[in-house]
Amino acid sequence: MAIRQTHTIGVIAGDGIGREVIPAGVAAIEKATRGGAVSVSFTELPWGCEYYLQHQRMMDEDGFDRLSTFDAIYLGALGAPAVSDGVSAGLILAIRQRFDQYVNLRPMRLLPGLSSPLANRGPGDIDMVCVRENSEGEYSGAGGRIHRGTPHEVAQQTAVFTRHGIERILRYGFELAAKRPRTTLASATKSNALTHSMVMWDDIAELVRKDYPGVEYRKYHVDALAARMVTHPQTLDVIVASNLFGDILTDIGSAISGSLGIAPGANINPGRQYPSMFEPIHGSAPDIAGRGIANPIGAIWAGALMLDHLGHRELHDRVVGAIERVVSGGEIRTPDLGGTATTKQLADAIVNEI
Repeated sequence: MAIRQTHTIGVIAGDGIGREVIPAGVAAIEKATRGGAVSVSFTELPWGCEYYLQHQRMMDEDGFDRLSTFDAIYLGALGAPAVSDGVSAGLILAIRQRFDQYVNLRPMRLLPGLSSPLANRGPGDIDMVCVRENSEGEYSGAGGRIHRGTPHEVAQQTAVFTRHGIERILRYGFELAAKRPRTTLASATKSNALTHSMVMWDDIAELVRKDYPGVEYRKYHVDALAARMVTHPQTLDVIVASNLFGDILTDIGSAISGSLGIAPGANINPGRQYPSMFEPIHGSAPDIAGRGIANPIGAIWAGALMLDHLGHRELHDRVVGAIERVVSGGEIRTPDLGGTATTKQLADAIVNEI
């Protein structure tokens, strides 16, 4: 008799539309694993901005200890108008850093059946993945504010770059590029203005590239790369970027792929000493929260990335294949994709297709 493999997942649906799309992702994972050799056990954790308003904390005091016991973390979104961004964003940044999730992996694909806002572009033209450094850089948290509320107020936000951090994210990117059909890697830099951090980034990239002669390496200033994603997306494959640059570029990538609502993200600890975390990248979207019209594809796709990370590529492909078939059918789409379907209707269609 085959041994059934069980994975434990900590679920933070969080705020806003996170609470609407994460149940769709859970349903898709349960459908994909039903009757097979893999099972997934979900534990809901009621953390986020509503928890903060009640307890003045974004999570329990022992939250990190509890999260460390799971095989993976499934996150919906964090953020609410009543809580400052510094507080809500602080939790996700803390999880990424505490669990050394130094790779933020974000696929950017135009799915068959969707139309890009870019004219005359098809699925073969937009198929990229961003490898974003996720633990340091511009989001390191170094800095502060003094003389608050006075005419002499000062804020300093310090970007922290280390040789170790830059080299390991570049190597991850090169390894990924070597496995993809185009075998090209674009490094996002700004060494013509950031003459310390980004010059070091470029220097390390020149050293690392020598270990990957089969990968075509190109260096782009980030503003030129952003423009190239719009004008020549078919020339880009793997993009490696710092924390801030990657955050911005992937919003462009998801926008030209049809909608921010379809974009998944993975916060990965490659060494697997700690759990990795999977999320849609769209945020809590308070403007549409509670209306039942949020696109669940980003959350469902993020769940597929989680299954892949846990060692089940075939389950990932089953879920993503269902997404592709439903989208290409063109009948059931949420408003961000030009349709009138609800979150539940699109989620049910994908689950039924798995």
